[in-house]
Amino acid sequence: MNFTEETARAKVRAAEDAWNTRDPERVSLAYTPDSVWRNRDEFVVGRDEIREFLTRKWARELRYALRKNLWTFGGNRIAVRFQYECHDADGQWWRSYGNELWEFADDGLMRRREASINDVRIDEADRRILGPRTPDDPAGDLPLA
Repeated sequence: MNFTEETARAKVRAAEDAWNTRDPERVSLAYTPDSVWRNRDEFVVGRDEIREFLTRKWARELRYALRKNLWTFGGNRIAVRFQYECHDADGQWWRSYGNELWEFADDGLMRRREASINDVRIDEADRRILGPRTPDDPAGDLPLA
């Protein structure tokens, strides 16, 4: 699989749309059965562990809403910048900033995902990601702060 700019952007948007469903089963199907992840300090291998990880994630990251942007691509790899917002069980809102490195198998499924993520406390009034992207909300650069 070799990406063009068009196919890389489509893959990033499809990933954003899927993750915004917060459906671990649906999201897990985008990964090879033996996919390997590093997410922060956690290492995940295979679809079963991906589903378990995402189930735990979305049980604690309430009202999760994500934006992803293509950073660069080459061959079967894509680099992505992202931000998401959610609140915890105590009502504290968070904005998480991160970068992901993706590697794909020939069938288009992701076989490797490495994510580095930092979290910042925010007030609810400072939220800027209010839900899944709408059709009239084009991908663009994400603000740094």
